[in-house]
Amino acid sequence: MSILKKFLSSALKGPKHAVPAAEEYNGYRIFAEPVKEAAGYRISARIEKDFDGETKTHMLIRADTVTDFDEAVSATTLKAKHVIDQQGDRIF
Repeated sequence: MSILKKFLSSALKGPKHAVPAAEEYNGYRIFAEPVKEAAGYRISARIEKDFDGETKTHMLIRADTVTDFDEAVSATTLKAKHVIDQQGDRIF
């Protein structure tokens, strides 16, 4: 087995986290999608809202990182709620 193949197979077997379900907030759907980084997890979320049968999407990505996945999900959801409260539909 080549070195590359060993590396890739071990990387694919790494710990996986369950993707949290969407959270409804003031008519918006928040999908917490933290991104794995060397220092932990980057705060990242997809925010969606339906307008006249069309789904609009906003990607929220911040420089903040958190070491624990569950903490990253909580921080991501909180940050998304703040953005929704501050900007509302203007995020689209």
